[in-house]
Amino acid sequence: MKDSNFLKENNARHMWHPMGAPGEVMANAPTIITRAEGVRIFDIDGHSTVDAVGGLWCVNIGYSNDTVKQAIADQLFELPYYSAFAGSSNDKAIELSWMLREFFEPDGMVRAFFTSGGSDSVETCLRLARQYHRIKGEPGRTKFLSLKKGYHGTHFGGASVNGNNRFRIGYEPLLPGCFHLPAPYPYRNPYDETDPAKLADRIAAQMVDEIEFQGANTIAAFIMEPILGAGGVIVPHESFMPKLREICTRYGILMIADEVITGFGRTGDWTGSRHWGVRPDLMSTAKGITSGYLPFGAVMIADHVAEVFETAPAAEAAIWHGYTYSAHPVCAAGAIANVGELQRLKLNENAAARGTQLYDGVLKLAEKHDIIGDVRGGHGLMTGIEIVSDRAAKTPMDAGTMKRIHKAAYEAGAMVRLGAHNILMSPPLTITADEIDVILAALDAGFAAA
Repeated sequence: MKDSNFLKENNARHMWHPMGAPGEVMANAPTIITRAEGVRIFDIDGHSTVDAVGGLWCVNIGYSNDTVKQAIADQLFELPYYSAFAGSSNDKAIELSWMLREFFEPDGMVRAFFTSGGSDSVETCLRLARQYHRIKGEPGRTKFLSLKKGYHGTHFGGASVNGNNRFRIGYEPLLPGCFHLPAPYPYRNPYDETDPAKLADRIAAQMVDEIEFQGANTIAAFIMEPILGAGGVIVPHESFMPKLREICTRYGILMIADEVITGFGRTGDWTGSRHWGVRPDLMSTAKGITSGYLPFGAVMIADHVAEVFETAPAAEAAIWHGYTYSAHPVCAAGAIANVGELQRLKLNENAAARGTQLYDGVLKLAEKHDIIGDVRGGHGLMTGIEIVSDRAAKTPMDAGTMKRIHKAAYEAGAMVRLGAHNILMSPPLTITADEIDVILAALDAGFAAA
C-alpha cells in the first residue's frame, strides 16, 4: 500500500483520465477519493462530503450495502469467470436473466443480452436494430435518429448518435446516417418555445418531417433518454416520449430507450420509460444494475423483437456481437443482489420523495442567487442547475466561475458534477432528508462564492 505522499506525487502523472485534457489534469491534480460509506465519500486528506453525483449517476444502492458486497465476494470463490459465448453459460447469468424479465415485465421486455457497461449496451442496441430490419427483409433501414443534448456513451455508434458536439468533433467522421432532432429543452431551443407541451408538439412534427425527408424505409431506430442526463437533466413534457413512441410505431422504426441513467429507480419509477407510460422496443441499461460496484450492463429486448430473432434461420439471426465479459458471473451475482436490495428497500419511492425535496430546495436557492438561470428536475433524483452570468440574456457562466462554485460546494460538504455551465446531481437513492439538506447548504455556499 503506497502512502499519501506517493499517491499525491504520482496523481495524474501516469494515468490519463476520462473527460479531461491530460495536461490540464496534470496541472490541476484531481481529488483523490480513498473510501466511501453510505452516501459519503472521503478524500485522501480525510475530508468528508455527501456524494451528490452518486459516483457517476450509478451508486443507486449507496456505498455500504453488505448484501451486494458479500454476493460479489462469494461468487469470486465459486466461479470468478467463464465465457458466455454460445456453447457455455453460468448459473448466475441465467438467474439474473430470469430476474430481469420479471423486473422489466411492465415495460414489455422479455430477453436480456449482457454487456460490460452503458456504451456497450447502446452499441448493442444499434447493431440489433439494424439486424432486426435485415431479418425482416428491410436491409435498407440503417439510419438512426436521436436528440441533440442526448448522451449515449462514447463508442463510435454511441458517439454518432450523441447530441453534444464535445463527444463528436475530435473523432469525426463518425457513423454515417445519424440525424438529430432538437432537445425538449424549454430554456434553450431553436423555436424560442418556453411551453414544454408546445415544444413537444414542435419536435414531434419535425421528427415526422425528417422521417419523410429521409424515407421511413431507410431508418432503423430512434434512440432517446427518457430524461436527458449528461446534457443537463432535461426533463421532457409528459406527452413527449409517448408522441415519439407513436411516430416510431407508425413508421416501423424501433424505439431504443437509453435507460443507462434512468433505469433501476432513479426517476422515482423503476424505469424512465415506465415513468412516461411508454414501452420501447429495446432498452440499454447499466449503472444502477450493479450500482457501480462492478462494470456491467444489459440490453433488454421486447417480445416482438425477440420473436423475429428467435424464429428466423440461424444464418440471419445469429448475433455475431458480444464482449469477453458479457454475462460475467461475478457481475451477474452482484446484479442479482443489487436489484433485490433496490426492490426490498423500495428505493424508487425514496428517490421520488428525496428528488422532490432536492428540486424544491434548489428552486428556493434560485430566488436567492440570480446566477441560477434554470432549474430542472422534480422527477426522482436527477437535478440540473444552469448557471448564467446574466439571467435576462441567459449568458452561460464562464468556466473559471464554475470551478469556484464546484470547489466551494465541495469544501462546504457536497460533491457535485459540472457539465459545462450546468451543475448536475444524481445522489444515491438511499439518501436521507438530512443529507439532502447538506447538499442544499453546500450549494448555497458554492453560489455565494461565485
